[in-house]
Amino acid sequence: MQFKSIITSVAITAMMAIPAAAQDTHLRIQTHYGPETISGKNAAQFVDDVQVMSNGEITIEMFYSSSVVASVETFDAAANGILDCDMTGGAYQTGKNPAFQFVGDIMGGYDTPYQQLGWLYKGGGYEAAQKLYNEYGMQLVGWWVVGQESFASSKPIENVADFKDWKFRSPPGMETKIFEKLGAKPVVMDFTEIFTALESGIIDGADASILANNKGMGLYDIVKHATYPGFHSMPSDHLACNKDVWDNMPEHHRRIMDTAMQKLALQQALTAEFENNKAAAELRAAGVQLHDLSPEARAAFRKAAVSTWPEFATTDEAKALVASHTAYLKSQGWID
Repeated sequence: MQFKSIITSVAITAMMAIPAAAQDTHLRIQTHYGPETISGKNAAQFVDDVQVMSNGEITIEMFYSSSVVASVETFDAAANGILDCDMTGGAYQTGKNPAFQFVGDIMGGYDTPYQQLGWLYKGGGYEAAQKLYNEYGMQLVGWWVVGQESFASSKPIENVADFKDWKFRSPPGMETKIFEKLGAKPVVMDFTEIFTALESGIIDGADASILANNKGMGLYDIVKHATYPGFHSMPSDHLACNKDVWDNMPEHHRRIMDTAMQKLALQQALTAEFENNKAAAELRAAGVQLHDLSPEARAAFRKAAVSTWPEFATTDEAKALVASHTAYLKSQGWID
């Protein structure tokens, strides 16, 4: 009996020493970016980082260029199980709840990606935003922010007075209200119409993208002025996953995803800054004038933006996010 007990004890000890089988995670993620773009290449690096850091326990099937569903439908496709995660941006969901404006494009709130990420990770933003995402069956994993967009313009834009009667292409929504308060005349039109509208003189300028992308589109072949660094718009893209899928992932898989997203955020900001500075040097050499708004003009724009936020904060979730952003900006001394 004693011998049998010893054998049993050894067997149990040996069984305990055998590691449990790893739980694999397979994720289907869609992004609106093409694989050849700055963002698409950084997304591909994110996939590689996650797969390598997890030693192959996490595999990701990335669908580029919104190849499964339309960009605006990606969030719901993930929430409903057609996909597992959405790698587009909250701004696509403002029709669902205006609160998504304040996690998608916080017009006038921040000057750099690092400031905006500061709200998310240090200013209570992650917790405030998470409540919104959870209400729709999604888990916010993190952001990747490309940086401030630049205007293309047929005239210099340096001070608030320069906005007076300035007719420019604008996306719909909060941006139009902010610039109307500053005397500009925003014209809502599709992204694809910008080039022709500038060429024909229908508009004097355009809000399109970051400086490097504007240059790539050929906008500065038509107009010879740009705002740089930008000041008005800095869209944040997100990674948001189906909450049930996220909750069923092992903790170490969730930690890997979080870590890889924070690396992606850094690389996205650094890559955009690198490409923008390179584009700026090339544009200056080609005779394009770059204008950095005065501190007074930036302050005036931020004041107009912050005063407009409550007009779009028509739900409890939106009001909570506006309060969170406002408290953070005050804590940093950026608004009174």
